[in-house]
Amino acid sequence: MGRITASRTQLKPDPKFDSILASKFINCLMWDGKKTTAQGVFYNALDEIKNRVPDVAPIEVFTTAVENVKPHIEVRSKRVGGASYQVPMQVSRSRQQSLAIRWMLTAIRDKKGRPTHMRLADELVAAYNREGVAMTKRENTHRMAEANKAFSHFAW
Repeated sequence: MGRITASRTQLKPDPKFDSILASKFINCLMWDGKKTTAQGVFYNALDEIKNRVPDVAPIEVFTTAVENVKPHIEVRSKRVGGASYQVPMQVSRSRQQSLAIRWMLTAIRDKKGRPTHMRLADELVAAYNREGVAMTKRENTHRMAEANKAFSHFAW
């Protein structure tokens, strides 16, 4: 009997920069199926980045920002006996990307009072410079894993 594989629809790159990562980010940014609105927000943010960081292509700033935010290690709860331990574990590539995108979107959605494309541009430039809310979240995750490395033998 042959191996059964789930056929997943192939994600198409975004129309402007031909980037799969940008397409994933736009899909995560999208609410209520309004993809055109999400694309507008994303591309306006990249236009804003072009004005702030003129010597680097905006898609490069975006890609580097996501790479900077990706966590390499995280903690997961593991129940041993009657106690729960925070066990540090390696993060797979796809989960790294998912967490980075999620943290950036959470950071821009938590701030209020300015248009979304401006908040997104702020967060992307900050992450590009290894600053900002999403980078703080990554550093806290790494710090937590470092603090709990004594429990790494519980990893499964």
